[in-house]
Amino acid sequence: MRRREFITLVGGAAAVWPLTARAQQPVVGFMSGRAPDDSAHLVAAFQQGLAERGFSEGQNVAIEFRWADGDYDRLPALAADFVGRGVAVLVGVGGDVSAVAATKATKTIPVVFGMGGDPVKAGMVASFKHPGGNVTGFTLWTVEMESKRLALLRELVPRVPLIGVLVNPRFPPAEQELLDLEPAAKAINRKLFVAEANDDAELDAALASFVEHRVGALLVTAAPFFDTRLERIVGFAAQKRLPAIYQFREYAVAGGLISYGPDAAESYKNGGTYVARILKGEKPADMPVVLPTKFDFLINLNTAKTLGLTVPPALLDQASEVIDPSRHIAPRRQRGR
Repeated sequence: MRRREFITLVGGAAAVWPLTARAQQPVVGFMSGRAPDDSAHLVAAFQQGLAERGFSEGQNVAIEFRWADGDYDRLPALAADFVGRGVAVLVGVGGDVSAVAATKATKTIPVVFGMGGDPVKAGMVASFKHPGGNVTGFTLWTVEMESKRLALLRELVPRVPLIGVLVNPRFPPAEQELLDLEPAAKAINRKLFVAEANDDAELDAALASFVEHRVGALLVTAAPFFDTRLERIVGFAAQKRLPAIYQFREYAVAGGLISYGPDAAESYKNGGTYVARILKGEKPADMPVVLPTKFDFLINLNTAKTLGLTVPPALLDQASEVIDPSRHIAPRRQRGR
Protein backbone atom coordinates (compact mmCIF):
# COMPACT_ATOMS: atom_id res chain seq x y z
CA MET A 1 0.00 0.00 0.00
CA ARG A 2 1.37 3.40 -0.96
CA ARG A 3 1.92 5.96 1.79
CA ARG A 4 -0.70 8.34 0.34
CA GLU A 5 -3.29 5.55 0.53
CA PHE A 6 -2.24 4.75 4.10
CA ILE A 7 -2.71 8.35 5.19
CA THR A 8 -6.14 8.42 3.55
CA LEU A 9 -7.23 5.32 5.39
CA VAL A 10 -5.91 5.92 8.88
CA GLY A 11 -5.82 9.70 8.91
CA GLY A 12 -8.33 10.96 6.42
CA ALA A 13 -11.07 8.39 5.94
CA ALA A 14 -13.18 10.32 8.41
CA ALA A 15 -13.17 13.24 5.97
CA VAL A 16 -15.85 11.57 3.85
CA TRP A 17 -18.27 11.30 6.78
CA PRO A 18 -20.61 14.24 7.38
CA LEU A 19 -19.98 16.06 10.65
CA THR A 20 -23.54 15.40 11.79
CA ALA A 21 -22.91 11.65 11.69
CA ARG A 22 -20.19 12.10 14.29
CA ALA A 23 -21.82 14.74 16.47
CA GLN A 24 -20.84 12.75 19.57
CA GLN A 25 -17.15 13.31 18.77
CA PRO A 26 -15.32 16.64 18.50
CA VAL A 27 -13.96 17.15 15.01
CA VAL A 28 -10.48 18.57 14.44
CA GLY A 29 -9.84 20.19 11.07
CA PHE A 30 -6.19 19.59 10.07
CA MET A 31 -4.94 21.55 7.04
CA SER A 32 -1.39 21.60 5.76
CA GLY A 33 0.58 23.34 3.05
CA ARG A 34 2.55 20.13 2.61
CA ALA A 35 1.50 16.81 1.04
CA PRO A 36 0.41 13.56 2.71
CA ASP A 37 3.29 11.65 1.12
CA ASP A 38 5.89 13.69 2.98
CA SER A 39 3.92 14.12 6.20
CA ALA A 40 3.11 10.61 7.45
CA HIS A 41 5.61 10.88 10.32
CA LEU A 42 4.28 14.31 11.27
CA VAL A 43 0.67 13.11 11.33
CA ALA A 44 1.74 10.18 13.51
CA ALA A 45 3.48 12.56 15.92
CA PHE A 46 0.41 14.82 16.05
CA GLN A 47 -1.82 11.84 16.79
CA GLN A 48 0.62 10.72 19.49
CA GLY A 49 0.33 14.09 21.20
CA LEU A 50 -3.45 13.76 21.16
CA ALA A 51 -3.33 10.19 22.46
CA GLU A 52 -1.04 11.03 25.36
CA ARG A 53 -3.68 13.49 26.52
CA GLY A 54 -6.51 10.99 26.22
CA PHE A 55 -7.84 11.48 22.68
CA SER A 56 -7.78 8.58 20.23
CA GLU A 57 -8.91 9.11 16.65
CA GLY A 58 -12.07 7.22 15.86
CA GLN A 59 -12.89 6.67 19.54
CA ASN A 60 -13.40 10.07 21.12
CA VAL A 61 -12.14 12.48 18.45
CA ALA A 62 -12.36 12.71 14.67
CA ILE A 63 -9.71 14.33 12.46
CA GLU A 64 -10.34 15.58 8.95
CA PHE A 65 -7.29 16.19 6.78
CA ARG A 66 -6.84 18.64 3.92
CA TRP A 67 -3.60 19.05 1.94
CA ALA A 68 -2.47 21.91 -0.31
CA ASP A 69 0.41 19.90 -1.82
CA GLY A 70 2.55 23.03 -1.94
CA ASP A 71 -0.16 25.08 -3.72
CA TYR A 72 -0.56 27.89 -1.19
CA ASP A 73 -3.51 29.47 -3.03
CA ARG A 74 -5.71 26.57 -1.91
CA LEU A 75 -5.26 27.19 1.80
CA PRO A 76 -7.77 30.03 2.44
CA ALA A 77 -10.56 27.96 0.89
CA LEU A 78 -9.60 24.91 2.95
CA ALA A 79 -9.72 27.01 6.12
CA ALA A 80 -13.06 28.57 5.17
CA ASP A 81 -14.55 25.13 4.55
CA PHE A 82 -13.51 23.90 7.98
CA VAL A 83 -14.89 27.02 9.64
CA GLY A 84 -18.15 26.70 7.73
CA ARG A 85 -18.52 23.13 8.94
CA GLY A 86 -17.98 24.10 12.55
CA VAL A 87 -14.92 22.08 13.56
CA ALA A 88 -14.02 22.10 17.25
CA VAL A 89 -10.39 23.07 16.61
CA LEU A 90 -8.75 24.29 13.40
CA VAL A 91 -5.13 23.23 12.86
CA GLY A 92 -3.06 25.14 10.30
CA VAL A 93 0.38 23.61 9.78
CA GLY A 94 2.91 22.94 7.05
CA GLY A 95 4.17 26.48 6.66
CA ASP A 96 3.38 30.07 7.46
CA VAL A 97 0.76 30.41 4.71
CA SER A 98 -1.34 27.64 6.24
CA ALA A 99 -0.97 29.11 9.72
CA VAL A 100 -1.98 32.58 8.55
CA ALA A 101 -4.93 31.24 6.54
CA ALA A 102 -6.28 29.39 9.57
CA THR A 103 -5.85 32.42 11.81
CA LYS A 104 -7.61 34.76 9.37
CA ALA A 105 -10.51 32.37 8.82
CA THR A 106 -12.01 32.63 12.30
CA LYS A 107 -11.99 34.71 15.45
CA THR A 108 -14.09 32.25 17.46
CA ILE A 109 -12.99 28.67 16.69
CA PRO A 110 -9.76 27.75 18.52
CA VAL A 111 -6.78 27.67 16.15
CA VAL A 112 -3.52 25.76 16.65
CA PHE A 113 -0.88 26.74 14.11
CA GLY A 114 2.48 25.33 13.10
CA MET A 115 4.86 27.56 11.17
CA GLY A 116 8.53 28.19 10.46
CA GLY A 117 8.69 31.91 11.17
CA ASP A 118 7.78 34.42 13.85
CA PRO A 119 4.04 34.49 14.68
CA VAL A 120 4.39 37.80 16.51
CA LYS A 121 5.94 39.53 13.49
CA ALA A 122 3.23 37.95 11.35
CA GLY A 123 0.58 39.54 13.57
CA MET A 124 -0.96 36.23 14.54
CA VAL A 125 -0.42 36.47 18.29
CA ALA A 126 0.20 39.31 20.73
CA SER A 127 3.25 37.63 22.27
CA PHE A 128 4.84 34.22 22.66
CA LYS A 129 3.90 33.90 26.33
CA HIS A 130 0.41 35.38 26.04
CA PRO A 131 -0.95 34.80 22.52
CA GLY A 132 -4.35 36.32 23.23
CA GLY A 133 -7.53 35.71 21.24
CA ASN A 134 -8.37 32.28 19.87
CA VAL A 135 -4.92 31.38 18.49
CA THR A 136 -1.86 29.52 19.73
CA GLY A 137 0.51 26.89 18.40
CA PHE A 138 4.16 26.19 17.67
CA THR A 139 6.92 27.57 15.52
CA LEU A 140 9.70 25.44 14.10
CA TRP A 141 11.87 28.56 13.78
CA THR A 142 13.43 26.96 10.71
CA VAL A 143 13.36 30.09 8.55
CA GLU A 144 15.59 31.76 11.15
CA MET A 145 18.36 29.23 10.48
CA GLU A 146 19.39 29.96 6.90
CA SER A 147 22.61 31.75 7.88
CA LYS A 148 23.54 28.79 10.10
CA ARG A 149 22.96 26.40 7.19
CA LEU A 150 25.11 28.54 4.95
CA ALA A 151 27.94 28.46 7.49
CA LEU A 152 27.71 24.66 7.76
CA LEU A 153 27.75 24.28 3.98
CA ARG A 154 30.81 26.51 3.69
CA GLU A 155 32.55 24.49 6.40
CA LEU A 156 31.97 21.33 4.39
CA VAL A 157 32.98 22.81 1.01
CA PRO A 158 35.29 25.73 1.89
CA ARG A 159 36.63 26.27 -1.65
CA VAL A 160 33.31 26.77 -3.43
CA PRO A 161 33.07 30.44 -4.52
CA LEU A 162 29.45 30.48 -5.79
CA ILE A 163 26.58 28.92 -3.86
CA GLY A 164 23.12 28.44 -5.35
CA VAL A 165 20.11 29.34 -3.22
CA LEU A 166 16.65 27.93 -3.99
CA VAL A 167 13.84 30.17 -2.73
CA ASN A 168 10.05 30.07 -2.98
CA PRO A 169 8.94 33.70 -3.50
CA ARG A 170 5.33 32.93 -2.53
CA PHE A 171 6.41 31.67 0.88
CA PRO A 172 5.97 34.68 3.22
CA PRO A 173 9.31 34.35 5.08
CA ALA A 174 11.28 34.12 1.80
CA GLU A 175 12.18 37.81 1.87
CA GLN A 176 13.53 37.50 5.39
CA GLU A 177 15.46 34.37 4.45
CA LEU A 178 17.31 36.30 1.76
CA LEU A 179 17.85 39.29 4.04
CA ASP A 180 19.54 36.94 6.51
CA LEU A 181 21.62 35.18 3.86
CA GLU A 182 23.08 38.25 2.17
CA PRO A 183 25.16 39.51 5.14
CA ALA A 184 26.00 35.93 6.11
CA ALA A 185 27.46 35.32 2.64
CA LYS A 186 29.50 38.53 2.82
CA ALA A 187 30.84 37.53 6.22
CA ILE A 188 32.32 34.33 4.77
CA ASN A 189 33.33 35.93 1.46
CA ARG A 190 30.98 33.90 -0.69
CA LYS A 191 28.70 34.86 -3.58
CA LEU A 192 25.14 33.65 -3.89
CA PHE A 193 23.10 32.90 -7.00
CA VAL A 194 19.40 32.96 -6.12
CA ALA A 195 16.77 31.10 -8.14
CA GLU A 196 13.04 31.23 -7.40
CA ALA A 197 10.43 28.50 -7.77
CA ASN A 198 6.76 28.31 -6.81
CA ASP A 199 5.54 25.53 -9.10
CA ASP A 200 6.94 22.59 -11.03
CA ALA A 201 7.78 24.52 -14.18
CA GLU A 202 9.59 27.19 -12.17
CA LEU A 203 11.40 24.50 -10.20
CA ASP A 204 12.68 22.91 -13.41
CA ALA A 205 13.88 26.30 -14.63
CA ALA A 206 15.52 27.12 -11.29
CA LEU A 207 17.43 23.85 -11.20
CA ALA A 208 18.56 24.34 -14.78
CA SER A 209 19.80 27.83 -13.91
CA PHE A 210 22.07 26.41 -11.21
CA VAL A 211 23.75 24.29 -13.87
CA GLU A 212 23.95 27.20 -16.29
CA HIS A 213 25.62 29.45 -13.71
CA ARG A 214 27.91 26.66 -12.51
CA VAL A 215 27.17 26.92 -8.81
CA GLY A 216 29.43 24.75 -6.69
CA ALA A 217 26.96 23.97 -3.88
CA LEU A 218 23.27 24.38 -3.12
CA LEU A 219 21.26 25.71 -0.18
CA VAL A 220 17.56 24.86 -0.29
CA THR A 221 15.72 27.37 1.88
CA ALA A 222 12.84 26.44 4.13
CA ALA A 223 9.51 26.24 2.24
CA PRO A 224 6.73 23.62 2.31
CA PHE A 225 6.64 23.50 -1.49
CA PHE A 226 10.20 22.20 -1.56
CA ASP A 227 9.32 19.55 1.02
CA THR A 228 6.64 18.24 -1.36
CA ARG A 229 9.31 18.00 -4.09
CA LEU A 230 12.01 16.51 -1.87
CA GLU A 231 12.90 13.55 -4.06
CA ARG A 232 13.19 15.68 -7.19
CA ILE A 233 15.49 18.21 -5.53
CA VAL A 234 17.68 15.60 -3.84
CA GLY A 235 17.84 13.66 -7.09
CA PHE A 236 18.94 16.76 -8.99
CA ALA A 237 21.75 17.45 -6.49
CA ALA A 238 22.93 13.85 -6.81
CA GLN A 239 22.80 13.86 -10.61
CA LYS A 240 24.72 17.13 -10.87
CA ARG A 241 27.09 16.17 -8.04
CA LEU A 242 26.20 19.27 -6.02
CA PRO A 243 26.85 19.34 -2.27
CA ALA A 244 23.59 20.59 -0.76
CA ILE A 245 22.08 21.45 2.62
CA TYR A 246 18.40 21.28 3.56
CA GLN A 247 16.11 22.13 6.47
CA PHE A 248 14.74 18.74 7.62
CA ARG A 249 16.33 15.38 8.35
CA GLU A 250 14.12 13.66 5.76
CA TYR A 251 16.24 15.20 3.00
CA ALA A 252 19.45 13.64 4.34
CA VAL A 253 17.74 10.29 4.93
CA ALA A 254 16.55 10.42 1.29
CA GLY A 255 20.12 10.91 0.07
CA GLY A 256 20.77 14.61 0.63
CA LEU A 257 24.25 15.49 1.85
CA ILE A 258 23.45 17.39 5.07
CA SER A 259 20.43 18.82 6.85
CA TYR A 260 20.06 21.14 9.79
CA GLY A 261 16.82 22.13 11.45
CA PRO A 262 14.35 21.51 14.24
CA ASP A 263 12.89 18.16 15.17
CA ALA A 264 9.62 18.67 13.30
CA ALA A 265 7.99 15.52 14.68
CA GLU A 266 8.50 16.76 18.24
CA SER A 267 6.83 20.06 17.35
CA TYR A 268 3.86 18.31 15.72
CA LYS A 269 3.51 16.17 18.81
CA ASN A 270 3.31 19.37 20.85
CA GLY A 271 0.62 20.55 18.44
CA GLY A 272 -1.43 17.44 19.15
CA THR A 273 -1.00 18.01 22.87
CA TYR A 274 -2.27 21.58 22.51
CA VAL A 275 -5.35 20.43 20.58
CA ALA A 276 -6.13 17.92 23.34
CA ARG A 277 -5.77 20.58 26.03
CA ILE A 278 -8.14 22.86 24.13
CA LEU A 279 -10.66 20.05 23.73
CA LYS A 280 -10.53 19.66 27.51
CA GLY A 281 -11.41 23.30 27.99
CA GLU A 282 -8.19 25.32 28.06
CA LYS A 283 -8.13 28.66 26.24
CA PRO A 284 -5.61 29.30 23.42
CA ALA A 285 -5.08 32.82 24.75
CA ASP A 286 -3.45 31.37 27.87
CA MET A 287 -1.27 28.77 26.12
CA PRO A 288 2.24 30.03 25.20
CA VAL A 289 3.54 29.50 21.68
CA VAL A 290 5.87 26.49 21.77
CA LEU A 291 9.44 26.98 20.55
CA PRO A 292 11.61 24.07 19.33
CA THR A 293 14.07 22.58 21.82
CA LYS A 294 15.48 19.73 19.72
CA PHE A 295 17.49 20.17 16.53
CA ASP A 296 18.69 17.66 13.96
CA PHE A 297 22.02 17.93 12.17
CA LEU A 298 22.44 14.97 9.81
CA ILE A 299 25.41 14.14 7.62
CA ASN A 300 25.02 11.49 4.95
CA LEU A 301 28.47 9.94 4.54
CA ASN A 302 27.19 7.74 1.72
CA THR A 303 26.46 10.88 -0.28
CA ALA A 304 29.71 12.52 0.79
CA LYS A 305 31.63 9.49 -0.48
CA THR A 306 29.77 9.58 -3.81
CA LEU A 307 30.64 13.27 -4.19
CA GLY A 308 34.28 12.63 -3.27
CA LEU A 309 34.05 14.81 -0.15
CA THR A 310 35.90 14.32 3.10
CA VAL A 311 33.80 15.55 6.02
CA PRO A 312 35.93 17.43 8.56
CA PRO A 313 36.11 15.68 11.95
CA ALA A 314 34.92 18.86 13.68
CA LEU A 315 31.74 18.79 11.59
CA LEU A 316 31.16 15.11 12.35
CA ASP A 317 31.45 15.90 16.04
CA GLN A 318 28.64 18.43 15.72
CA ALA A 319 26.25 16.00 14.01
CA SER A 320 23.30 14.56 15.88
CA GLU A 321 23.14 11.69 13.35
CA VAL A 322 25.58 10.30 10.82
CA ILE A 323 24.38 8.11 7.96
CA ASP A 324 27.34 5.82 7.46
CA PRO A 325 27.92 3.22 4.71
CA SER A 326 28.62 0.57 7.34
CA ARG A 327 26.39 1.70 10.21
CA HIS A 328 23.49 3.28 8.31
CA ILE A 329 22.24 5.82 10.86
CA ALA A 330 24.33 6.28 13.98
CA PRO A 331 22.57 6.65 17.35
CA ARG A 332 20.95 10.03 17.76
CA ARG A 333 22.30 12.83 19.91
CA GLN A 334 20.05 15.80 20.32
CA ARG A 335 21.74 19.16 20.33
CA GLY A 336 20.59 22.65 21.08
CA ARG A 337 20.61 25.30 18.43
